[in-house]
Amino acid sequence: MRVSILGAGAIAYGLAAYLAGSGHSPTLWSPSGQRTRALAAGELLKATGDIEATVPVRIAKDCQDAIANAHVVVIALPAYGHKMVMDAAVPHLTDGVPVIISSHCSFAALYLSKRLAERKVRLPIVVWGTTLVTGRQQGPTEVHVTTIRQKLDVATVPFSYQDRGHELCTTLFGDRFVKRDGMLAIALSNLNPQNHLGIALLNLTRMEKAERWSQGGNVTPAVGRFIEALDAERLAIAAHFGIAVRTVKEHFSLSFHVPMGTVSEMNQEMDRQGRGGFGPTTIESRYILEDVPFGLLPTALLGKITAHPAILHESGVSILSAAYGRDLRADNDILPALGIEGLSDVDLVNLSREGF
Repeated sequence: MRVSILGAGAIAYGLAAYLAGSGHSPTLWSPSGQRTRALAAGELLKATGDIEATVPVRIAKDCQDAIANAHVVVIALPAYGHKMVMDAAVPHLTDGVPVIISSHCSFAALYLSKRLAERKVRLPIVVWGTTLVTGRQQGPTEVHVTTIRQKLDVATVPFSYQDRGHELCTTLFGDRFVKRDGMLAIALSNLNPQNHLGIALLNLTRMEKAERWSQGGNVTPAVGRFIEALDAERLAIAAHFGIAVRTVKEHFSLSFHVPMGTVSEMNQEMDRQGRGGFGPTTIESRYILEDVPFGLLPTALLGKITAHPAILHESGVSILSAAYGRDLRADNDILPALGIEGLSDVDLVNLSREGF
């Protein structure tokens, strides 16, 4: 299948390598064009780690070129780029061509649904609870893939496309997708923001001083307990909606292939196996600049709508805003465009299942 990936970071590179190695034809589009210059000049994309491949990848000259003739479009870049890329893509998307959001956060699928409804375009929007791969770019033509997740939550907007969306993802990326009960379940299944809050907040000076530090190794018992307490807030909101989601402990065990234990114990085991990864070496990190406004803030909003206040999530937003000297809430450019703050829980459920 011809799969157009909008984005050019580590996740986009990892997906392109996976698809090319599986016999599909990926196209990459970099909004700035900077990262893909060498690939556009004919150099091959090299993946190491959990994906070992050296493959050709087509580079689109612009968004229209990327989407033209694609069987599937994948949005694979940090959440602070979602609105910009969706705005660029909407004029070129056509009826029936699926769009996958990897990974979904901050009700971005509703924003895309709203923009498409303005054009009277109907297509399945497929949302993932997290990314298929984790890794880091090693240069303009190389990515090191740390993990390929065994299980990945998936849903669609509208919900009626659920079976077809699941089949599409399985065709492209293998039998690893778990159907969830709508986009709202996905919104409550992305654990990266809460996990990154615990990791970043309690290791902030390491990041600011550009230290090289083991991420898994520094999820100490205290950090692990904080992450588990954050998880309890998320689980209470999910229970209000009657949504079954994985616990943070289940997430670590399934995603990183370690025996079930406390959050700290599982991260320590990942570190012993050499798979604990390294933490950010700058406070200009997506762990904060993406996950606070686009991850913690929507969860806090859901807490208010359901009368299950996410106090630790809200406090994390305020504490890190103070540390950065600016209101990180203002970085979210999707929620203001949706205006869902005044919706009831029932209306939000219906909108999340049907879209605009």
